[in-house]
Amino acid sequence: MRCRDCRHQTSVTAGTIFQDTRTSLRLWFQAMWWMTSQKNGVSALGLQRVLGLNTYETAWTWLHKLRRAMVRPGRDLLTGRVEVDECYIGGLEEDLPGRLNLDKALIVVAAQEDGLGIGRIRMRQIVDASAASLVPFLQGSVEPGSVIHTDGWLGYQPVERNGYKHEVTFLKGRKKTPSELMPRVHRVISLLKRWLLGTHQGAVSHKHLDYYLDEFTFRFNRRRSKSRGKLFFRLVQQALAVEPVPLDRILHPRSEPKPQPVGAW
Repeated sequence: MRCRDCRHQTSVTAGTIFQDTRTSLRLWFQAMWWMTSQKNGVSALGLQRVLGLNTYETAWTWLHKLRRAMVRPGRDLLTGRVEVDECYIGGLEEDLPGRLNLDKALIVVAAQEDGLGIGRIRMRQIVDASAASLVPFLQGSVEPGSVIHTDGWLGYQPVERNGYKHEVTFLKGRKKTPSELMPRVHRVISLLKRWLLGTHQGAVSHKHLDYYLDEFTFRFNRRRSKSRGKLFFRLVQQALAVEPVPLDRILHPRSEPKPQPVGAW
């Protein structure tokens, strides 16, 4: 399109994840439908086969672009009582095949209580389990005044000073297992590990892990939706609100500032 007055040229896809694409939007929408209609998601290899894409790299890039559209700017914070804990995820790192990979990624998970069940969740990869890493995650994920339920780890000590109520369950010396004492967050962690191993065969590098966490969160928080069409519609909506992501930023996400809008993490 061209402006009649200034003659500036633009496209309806400018400023979205579809900017500069050489592929038809119909094929993009087919990819988005397949991604949202599959209960456990899809791998790049699976998407390549279904859509008949020429290369694996195209499917891999598309999925990463779509994962960046799965975080809604300004989304609501968790409220009420929220269980929080950390876990280690062992992912395959580039150039470190099999058991040569000794590194694990540290993930912090927050699960909102919904009666005996689980409400919405948030999760993020952190560099360590110090208060300097844990408190900013809570501030970006949980509404002040909520109850934060954690174990006795010292990194959570500043929670009350930051406007939260803090409930501590000491795990050491208890007859019950951590999964019984904090069942919601440990259930989410178990499902996350199963999803990474099942859908992606555990082959998720640490530098891209945050975007896989975004996808898992998007799916989990909409797991009760009766219509897959609504998930597709939501992803299309958010794809229009996300800025274009050049391939270089996808390949080198550590140099890419991850968006931190109010109400999101």
